[in-house]
Amino acid sequence: MTQGAGHARYTYRVRLSSAARRALEAEWDRCRWVWNECVAKSKAVHVRCRATGEKETCGPAQLDRMLTEARARTPWLREGSSVPQQQVIRDFGKSRAKALKDIKARLPMRQRAGMPRWKKKREASPSLNYTRRGFRLKDGRLHLAGGIVLSVVWSRELPGSPSSVRVYRDSLGHWYVSFATAVVRGEMPATGAVIGIDWGVGETATTTSDAHDLRHSQHGRTAAQRLAKYQRMMARRKPKRGQSASAGYREAKRRTAKVHKKTARQRQDTARKWAKRVVRDHDALAVEDFRPKFLAKTTMARKAADAAIATTKAALVEMGRKHRRTVHLVHPAHTTMDCADCGARTKHALPLSERTYTCAACGVSRPRDKNSARVMLVRAGLCPG
Repeated sequence: MTQGAGHARYTYRVRLSSAARRALEAEWDRCRWVWNECVAKSKAVHVRCRATGEKETCGPAQLDRMLTEARARTPWLREGSSVPQQQVIRDFGKSRAKALKDIKARLPMRQRAGMPRWKKKREASPSLNYTRRGFRLKDGRLHLAGGIVLSVVWSRELPGSPSSVRVYRDSLGHWYVSFATAVVRGEMPATGAVIGIDWGVGETATTTSDAHDLRHSQHGRTAAQRLAKYQRMMARRKPKRGQSASAGYREAKRRTAKVHKKTARQRQDTARKWAKRVVRDHDALAVEDFRPKFLAKTTMARKAADAAIATTKAALVEMGRKHRRTVHLVHPAHTTMDCADCGARTKHALPLSERTYTCAACGVSRPRDKNSARVMLVRAGLCPG
């Protein structure tokens, strides 16, 4: 079994004391101020360049000097560690460079990365990045620059020494740490088996192997009643335009977000477990390169969204590449009209109500989705066994 090296992120929940929470929030206030100063300087440089016609840069070097001067004259900023503040400048530089690259490439607006915007206090979630010199692990606890100590919930072992760590808070107020570390993965043993996968709504995934079909989990349908209850609470407590949200509205919003997050985690967990099983049992995968976006405009929109086809597909492709399996993405055009045995194509598209495919040329008859899954194998150049 050969080995493969790479980098991965390992995320853990953290338990915070009240003092640690206040320290992290204060650190984020400083980092948010630095980000907004970078946005202001970028806008000022852009205005001057348009007015004078001269070229002026606003890269990390100029922003680093700005940060040094700001820390020298501002005691409040100097109270925090310089490590996350410098990382904010690096992140801003990458974001601005990507936006300028897209503008230069003349990409359409819908495909273009926008220029960095202001981070507002009530809208931006805290996210602090620390390089190796800004943190250390001691006795199972994470010590950050500035004397901040966090208790990490070690749900699994960290495989190596981390090179960086990101501390962030999600929409529910939960805090997490994400370590970037080098990992060495071994390839899974060869099985000699191949599989074709067709996406659908009745079943999330229909495959050429009956044992690996993925039934519709209906996680969203299970949570629909609670979600509707909290959304009605939000509607009743919604503030009028110009008024700040009440505590009751924010609590209803938090409960709604909690239901959404739980459903998303359930879908992701189901997708990853199924993907791991498929990848473990097969050497090559022929996957329909399906774009489920158009289903949002049909009567199947709710069920298609609950099936989470995009999430499942992404988990499968990621798992296959992670474990060095061959993944073929097959174009979905006419896959429901072609015969997997003789390659003949029907003259008309089959209506969704017709669930059995019968070839007029060779007479083979099988379930429609099973035939499509076998077509994936044929188009990928794999022999459907």
